[in-house]
Amino acid sequence: MVKIYKPGKVAVVLQGRQAGKKVVVIKQNDEGTKERPYPHAVVAGIERYPRKVTKRMGTKKLQRRSKIKPFIKVVNYSHLFPTRYALELESLKGSVSTETFREPTQREDAKKNIKKLLEDRYTSGKNRWFFQPLRF
Repeated sequence: MVKIYKPGKVAVVLQGRQAGKKVVVIKQNDEGTKERPYPHAVVAGIERYPRKVTKRMGTKKLQRRSKIKPFIKVVNYSHLFPTRYALELESLKGSVSTETFREPTQREDAKKNIKKLLEDRYTSGKNRWFFQPLRF
């Protein structure tokens, strides 16, 4: 079977609280583990997307509207929908692992790190599709 979910692959969450949100796969596990006996992936996504900005807005307003609220989660493959897009975020791979979910402080630190990386990516204008909410 072809491995679809590789690190950097963009997918859409189909079930749960973050349903309809875009995520990027950080780490995949095709066989499952003892705690999670199903194929799953560690993903980072955008819970609150940046708002629309225009050229007329001032810098302070631009900064406020460009904020992103990220989330990290372990998701079953059956709850993900792969897309043709990919994000090349090498620094994301080291920031989140399965041990990150055990300790709340580590989880918050990982979210802050991801927030900074995604906001930098958004302000540079790369991967524009990823930062727009799905309309359905």
